[in-house]
Amino acid sequence: MKLNPLLKLAESLEGLPSDATRSGYGRGVIEAGKNKQVVVLSADLTESCKVDAFQKKYPDRFFLLGVAEQNMMGVAAGLSFTGKIPFVNSFAAFNPGRNFDQLRVSVVMSDANVKVYGGHAGVTVGEDGATHQMLVDLALTRSLPGLIVVIPSDAEEARKATLAIAQKEGPCYLRGGRLKVPTLTTKETPFELGKAEIFVEGTDVTIAACGVLVYEAVLAAQELEKQGISAEVINVHTLQPLDSAALVNSVKKTGCIVTAEEHQINGGLGSAVGEVLSEQHPVPLIRIGMKGFGQSGSGGELLAESGLKAINIVKTVEKLVKKVKS
Repeated sequence: MKLNPLLKLAESLEGLPSDATRSGYGRGVIEAGKNKQVVVLSADLTESCKVDAFQKKYPDRFFLLGVAEQNMMGVAAGLSFTGKIPFVNSFAAFNPGRNFDQLRVSVVMSDANVKVYGGHAGVTVGEDGATHQMLVDLALTRSLPGLIVVIPSDAEEARKATLAIAQKEGPCYLRGGRLKVPTLTTKETPFELGKAEIFVEGTDVTIAACGVLVYEAVLAAQELEKQGISAEVINVHTLQPLDSAALVNSVKKTGCIVTAEEHQINGGLGSAVGEVLSEQHPVPLIRIGMKGFGQSGSGGELLAESGLKAINIVKTVEKLVKKVKS
């Protein structure tokens, strides 16, 4: 397996430190807070969203809005019009799940400089159950023109993404998770909004993944190499704007693609990639994602139960490559 030499990633997949993307987000918010225009809003989920450290360090710039996510989004829009940079925090099931109308009208239509954090997203929220396992937030947010949508793959990338959206003028959505996942990227790994990164170079198939599925995709590439299949792994950390050039260039080389995401199979990464390639360079595509609602269980168990592990990516790639070559 050939890791991209231009990137500084962890050299070995064994023994990597694990952390949740929400923790990286929390560290990023603290760093972003050096700018006195940054303010944080919370809807009674301060510790869960890892913004409690910001509350302690900058109490005068922290606002607890209570269980009123729709009002919180409106307040954030108002604050942005006074020159502040508001970070709006809740679980993705509520933010943007419950306040989508306020996000659409008050924030995105107004091009308000608001940063929305949707925490505890995906099936890996685990024991909280199906109602809290937000699996359609990417479909909702990427439907809004002008809204930047980011899905970090690990805690370090989440920290960088938080700093990046803090500096980017305009509305942004950042998706975070509860489950601790291996940290593949390092402080030196490049990160740029709207620029996908090729983590593993390959020639037989492209695997485009986002969020916690990026690590699973790298594991899959490692296993596929043993079978003589060279897989190229792309970390699509920004869903909107999508790096269509990186995707098209990759499939021109490999001739087929598999997408993998912790989201409903419709409306997220797979749909976005399919839309781009169908217009610019059609190739065989198989999407891996959720095909229904979740259930209660540990995050790791639910990834396996939902077919979102490396072994599932391997089997899908085998099927696709065999079909393409036959």
